[in-house]
Amino acid sequence: MVEGPPKEDRMAKVKTNVIVRGLSGKLGGLVFQHMRDGNTYVRKEPDFSRRKFSEGQTTHQNRFKEAIAYANEAKTWPVYIEIAKGTGKSAYNFALSDWFKAPVIHSIERKDGRIRVEASDNVMVTKVQVTILDGEGKIIEKGDAVNADGNWWEVVTSVASADGKVVAEAWDLAGNVVNVERAN
Repeated sequence: MVEGPPKEDRMAKVKTNVIVRGLSGKLGGLVFQHMRDGNTYVRKEPDFSRRKFSEGQTTHQNRFKEAIAYANEAKTWPVYIEIAKGTGKSAYNFALSDWFKAPVIHSIERKDGRIRVEASDNVMVTKVQVTILDGEGKIIEKGDAVNADGNWWEVVTSVASADGKVVAEAWDLAGNVVNVERAN
């Protein structure tokens, strides 16, 4: 099967013209599209002047612009460069992906005066914070957890198990944050 625009959009298939074969992009109201199979198609430039975007589409476009700005800055950071090595993807791709994916908190455990949080991210979790709330939702204790082993983060607590909740928050390199509540 030949890849390409739908037949109604095709104006011409370039076969032997050495000047435009392999060309892609816009030129004088024409769009040249070079396909993976080696074929080049030429068609009239589409007219999007009457196109109206929904609120959801506009929101997504704005989020994508923010992600691109982040990825353009972060693509030179050693962590993204190291992750990209040998993958066929660029550090930019990993930074862009990281911007869109928040960390995940898998579990919260209370054990021997410690609270352990298992959190992961597609690149890295940079911070985990634990808050202990009483039955009325007031903060009893709050602290930053320390990376203990792989995806596990720990914080030592002086609060014995009581009515209330434990709230764990995890951040990633791109600044995404997620929080999970667990009953005490």
